[in-house]
Amino acid sequence: MGHLITVATCNLNQWALDFEGNTRRIIESIHKAKEAGARQAGTPPSLRVGPELEICGYGCLDHLLEQDLYLHSLQCLKTILEDKSCHDILLDVGMPILHRNVRYNCRIICFNGKILLIRPKLYLAGDGNYREHRFFTPWLRPQYCEDYYLPRMLWKLQGSNKVRIGDAVISTPDTTIGCETCEELFTSDPPHNHMSLNGVEVITNSSGSHFTLRKLNTRMQLIQEATRKNGGIYIYSNQQGCDGDRLYYDGCAMIICNGKLLAQGSQFSLTDVEVVTATVDLEEVRAFRCAPSRGLQAVKAPVYERVETPFELSSEEGDLDLHRVPSLEIEPRYHSPEEEIALCTGAFLWDYLRRCGVAGYLVPLSGGIDSCATAVIVFSMCRMVIEACKAGNEQVISDVKRIAKFGGDKVPKTPEALCNQLFHTVYMGMSKQSSKETRQRAKDLAEAIGAYHVNLDIDDVYNAQRNLIVNTLNFEPKFKVEGGSIAENLTLQNIQARSRMVTAYEFAQILPTTRQRPGGGSLLVLGSANVGESLRGYFTKYDCSSADINPIGSIDKSDLKRFIAWAEVNFKLPCLHGFLTAVPTAELEPITETYVQSDEADMGMTYDELTVFGRLRKVDKLGPYGFQRLVHEWGPSRPRIGDDQTPVYTPKQVAEKVKRFFHFYAINRHKLTTITPALHCNDYSPDDNRFDLRPFLYPPFFQSLGFRCIDKDLEKIEAKEKSSGVEGDTVD
Repeated sequence: MGHLITVATCNLNQWALDFEGNTRRIIESIHKAKEAGARQAGTPPSLRVGPELEICGYGCLDHLLEQDLYLHSLQCLKTILEDKSCHDILLDVGMPILHRNVRYNCRIICFNGKILLIRPKLYLAGDGNYREHRFFTPWLRPQYCEDYYLPRMLWKLQGSNKVRIGDAVISTPDTTIGCETCEELFTSDPPHNHMSLNGVEVITNSSGSHFTLRKLNTRMQLIQEATRKNGGIYIYSNQQGCDGDRLYYDGCAMIICNGKLLAQGSQFSLTDVEVVTATVDLEEVRAFRCAPSRGLQAVKAPVYERVETPFELSSEEGDLDLHRVPSLEIEPRYHSPEEEIALCTGAFLWDYLRRCGVAGYLVPLSGGIDSCATAVIVFSMCRMVIEACKAGNEQVISDVKRIAKFGGDKVPKTPEALCNQLFHTVYMGMSKQSSKETRQRAKDLAEAIGAYHVNLDIDDVYNAQRNLIVNTLNFEPKFKVEGGSIAENLTLQNIQARSRMVTAYEFAQILPTTRQRPGGGSLLVLGSANVGESLRGYFTKYDCSSADINPIGSIDKSDLKRFIAWAEVNFKLPCLHGFLTAVPTAELEPITETYVQSDEADMGMTYDELTVFGRLRKVDKLGPYGFQRLVHEWGPSRPRIGDDQTPVYTPKQVAEKVKRFFHFYAINRHKLTTITPALHCNDYSPDDNRFDLRPFLYPPFFQSLGFRCIDKDLEKIEAKEKSSGVEGDTVD
């Protein structure tokens, strides 16, 4: 009997509700799998695995409750089953199924135009960005199967009116195949444990796993550990790209055997259909599973119903081909966090741009590091697009010709040339508040990346709005440095900030026309508020932080600085150095000889401290009182590693910072209900758009039980220190 099998998995750039486009990409992936296997292993793959819900797209959200979606998914499945070019290979396809009026997230296992098994998802994702319990019901009966009655459109193809649905496995003459779906891999008792003990040798995982910084390491380790412990062949497929929401699915399809990585797809790519294959020896799995202790557990393992098929994954003839050898182990490829920011955001912005039908992007470029990072991210997008064009990616070339000012067979030769067509920056200064340095930095950056830059002042707009107060109320507001009150100071700052938002949209609308771009159109405005500012509420509601998309909205200041330092070298942009050394400032107050506005001074906390607060609040799920752990982490007894320069605080200072943070979080929480949707890059993002679901009207925190508990503990700590003679001064 043969024992070498060739299997294929893929990254697919599917789009929510693009049924026909998604179906074309699925069929293309099947063709590519056959071609790649025949070219690399001498024998076409016997199994192709695709992403979760690949027919309709993962991010359909409440459309998954609509009957139309289930009808169209079945119509597309029928198209795939009828296509004879998709025959002679076992297919694992993802789509939703309505069974007995219950909606399930399913895998459809089919071969030669017939469905072998419908396998519903057992454990649904329901945290963070995921709401699967809102749309689907989990299959709560492991190892249980029953009949699913097919719609009439599939009767003739199937030669029957029913197939099996449930938690079963596929039995071929040479091996056994089982399915997991995304979340099931991450559970405490994943199905692959039971399937492996029951003799399943090939396990597929079809996923809709979105990107966050540093997440791939975890995903890779989980799959390697699963097969390192259980043995077996694990085939992982994932969606890649933006499928209609603010998530980016980062692909990285992979094939792993007995803990060894054999094939890995790209994590970030502009290619819509990417297929990876590997040839694996089934005898390696059987030898790996020889431990007596495993055998004792296997005889007690739950029994799965086996759906039998005569199709074989291996063949004796293939084994005799001396050119067909098992795939060798490779080292996992990981991008640094700086590269992840450059590649993920760039790929996301390109997907968004090519699908939304606008002429390009516009960024209000202030000369600060946040808007600088957004601009560099757009430049990263242009670099990725040009690389794809040079590599002959026909889809990207076609999109460039359609979107940019290039016709016929012409495409831009450099990222700067493409950037000049697609990207626009506007510096909106004020004569008293804006420094020459920020204006120059903005101009230098725009020139370096090729952006179409506009340099203007908004003094006339600002004065017109300010004079409304003077003339209507007979009151002349002043800045704080001029002796004005807090209310006056904020009013004058907000006039500038909101004027910039209006101006940004004004120029986004008219610039393509004034530049005589073909088709006119308008530009999408990109936001540039980082996650720390959003968390603290340190921005004006409906100012230039209000935009269409915010690429950096869930990235913290520290990661942005590391990204800019990386881009300075890797993108050869020496002008970025000035952004790294500049003091973060909103430049909304007049500059004097003794005063320059500082973000961190205004906030009363550093950006690094905001990162800590964000993680404790969201990831560690702590309320104000739970932040008492910072007494140890920021206190004088904390171990200091290397050149750690983190300030040391007394318990009283920690308490003041925690209370200050929650006070401002509470009073500014309403701002986050209108915040620009941000590309999701961090698990402590305060983005209210379906991720961080919290009230926007809070009782005063300074009267809360949590704050009183903090005060009581502080009294105890200070009393204990006083009795022991320990001083609580800050150590700088």
